[in-house]
Amino acid sequence: MLNLLTRPALAAVAAGALATTAMAADYSFRFQSSDPAGNPNFVLQQGWAASVKEKTGGKIEVELLPVESIVAHSETQDAIASGILDGHITDTSYFAGKDPAFGLIANPVGAWASPDQMFAFMYDGGGKDLMNELVEPYGLHFIGATTPGLEAFVSKVPLNGVDDLKGLKMRAPEGLVQQVFAAAGAAPVNLPGSEVFTALDKGVIDAADYSVFSTNQAQGMHDVAPNPVYPGFHSMPLVEISMNKAKWDALPDDLKTALEESVRDFANAQVAALAESDQKAVEEAKASGKVTVTDWSPEERAKFRSIATGEWAKVAERSDNAQKVYDVLTSYLKENGLMQ
Repeated sequence: MLNLLTRPALAAVAAGALATTAMAADYSFRFQSSDPAGNPNFVLQQGWAASVKEKTGGKIEVELLPVESIVAHSETQDAIASGILDGHITDTSYFAGKDPAFGLIANPVGAWASPDQMFAFMYDGGGKDLMNELVEPYGLHFIGATTPGLEAFVSKVPLNGVDDLKGLKMRAPEGLVQQVFAAAGAAPVNLPGSEVFTALDKGVIDAADYSVFSTNQAQGMHDVAPNPVYPGFHSMPLVEISMNKAKWDALPDDLKTALEESVRDFANAQVAALAESDQKAVEEAKASGKVTVTDWSPEERAKFRSIATGEWAKVAERSDNAQKVYDVLTSYLKENGLMQ
């Protein structure tokens, strides 16, 4: 989920970390991220941690640790419940092994055409309540969501819609993403990220689910695959900010509100920084005269989403919680004209 953000965007967020006071906090919490130190996402998250102190008048202080600092990325949920950690910023899909519902709500492939759509579902469509139903039995409280953004799609050949996916040799990660592309008629294969460029260059594959546009551009993907689809139509992971439920319950209401507002502000800042970085990369790619950027129509996106829902339904059969996620999600999409 590495996104390459512009230096001004990173500097603006990081500057918030310097605007804190030296007063002692009433509550000190230790959070662990699923991103490494130095990663642009981690820099943005540090800005969030600093903003919490500012928004609460110094009453809450968050110490943010990079991935693997205390426990493995897949073990933070248990560590929070036991008190080893107080909270985390992490991709919800890491806990799909505990309940398939985590994987489905974390990345319902094809559901969202923009971060705003996902945020609307989380805050106005029942997503937040659903997340708390999932995490609270594990001793956590879900504060809010962010995302590293909607991934672009890398392709050597023009892709104007779902029909062009038929027979397409492409890289897709194992699991729901691969299942959905196979259902759409593509021929997905497993490849580590480190081999994507070479596989495209040598013609082993013609397309790939890889990362956001700015990262794809920076890593030279468009040099060998000059027909990207942007914005993407498939994958946008949910990154949750959650904490120990007992510690959340013990907070005064005004501090709970401040924390929730801080997460919303952080999500908006992250999405804006990503949009800036992606837009600059798109302009550079188009200016080169060697890259053709395609934006699928709402109709084609809806077709892909309809195919994807058939695979969601298979995940829904695996647990009662997964079925509930499927029911709430599909009802929301239909009510908002995003799915037939």
